[in-house]
Amino acid sequence: MSHEGIHGTDGGASGFGAPVGTHGVDGIDAHTASLPPGIMANPPADPVTRAIPPAAEQDPRPEEHAEPSADTAGEVLRGVPEHTGKRPPTYPPHPLRPPSVRGGDDFAAFSPSVLLDGVTVERLTVRAASVRGDSHNWEGTCRQDAMTVTRIGPPEAEMLLLAVADGVGSAKYSHIGSYRATRQAAVHLDREAEGIHAALCARDATELSAIANKAIAGAGAELREGWERTARHENRPYADGDYATTLHVLLVPTDARIRDRVVFSVGDGGLFVLRESHWHHGNPAGDGVIDTRTEALPHAYSTVKSTLLRTAPGEVLLLGTDGITNPLTQKDPEFAQRLAHAWGGAAPSLSDFLWQAQTRAKSYDDDRTVVCVWEEA
Repeated sequence: MSHEGIHGTDGGASGFGAPVGTHGVDGIDAHTASLPPGIMANPPADPVTRAIPPAAEQDPRPEEHAEPSADTAGEVLRGVPEHTGKRPPTYPPHPLRPPSVRGGDDFAAFSPSVLLDGVTVERLTVRAASVRGDSHNWEGTCRQDAMTVTRIGPPEAEMLLLAVADGVGSAKYSHIGSYRATRQAAVHLDREAEGIHAALCARDATELSAIANKAIAGAGAELREGWERTARHENRPYADGDYATTLHVLLVPTDARIRDRVVFSVGDGGLFVLRESHWHHGNPAGDGVIDTRTEALPHAYSTVKSTLLRTAPGEVLLLGTDGITNPLTQKDPEFAQRLAHAWGGAAPSLSDFLWQAQTRAKSYDDDRTVVCVWEEA
């Protein structure tokens, strides 16, 4: 439903920092020809002819149905993301057109389709990805999900703060709401870090709930004030609902002796724990009824739900928006089993994690944001 490429340097038009004309096209071809066999999966066409295959010789099938090709070393290229079920989703499995600057929403126009992050602190390893959903790719709208991975608190009370937010689809500026909510919440929770750390050590769920409500309410008030000023400056009406977003924050002490963690939640999505190859709800299960009128910041919620849980090394924590938590709980267990197999061992590389997080399931085409935490034994 949210935010944040790789750019070259000004090292010359031919790349590698060479002045224009030093290598040129022929120089690159000579360099390519000198490489050992198998280094390049798709070597360029003959430099003399540079022929492009006629349309009749090109694979006419849509990209998502094309079979992956093997390089000369015998390894299979990944190709498009995998999918569960007998048939792939209808939408193309890759980003399409982004919003235009001419649309008047710079924040949307400059939001990348994918965010990828990761950290290792003490024995904790984090992998995080936020991916624009297939339906938003097709519509040319921006990602409305957001995430934040950071540390809060002083050294003696340090915690990893992992946050995900899902902007409500019908809200005009929810992509801004989700982006700002994860960051503002982090700022306010950092101010309360010593108190949160002490409450975790004491397993004081009541105090944790009180701190969460104070911090999130303070973050929401500051956000509302800023958005109101922006609306007045742009001479347009302001409404809280225009920025509506869910929010989930997981706090994990970096001190391995402290085994308790806490999740602060507003709205759908939430936490799962991978234990003995099965996913378990880390949030209260509720009544099992799906309600499309999810609670949301900055105003449409009654309280911040606080969930205290104790985990063991070897268990994997998954914090996500409903783009990942909904398919995890579908009746067909294939999706959940695939991710359990992929993430049940050691933490994957960043690129592998992104690939795995993009596993597709038919009818689940919303933005997907997922943060996982591994802990060494």
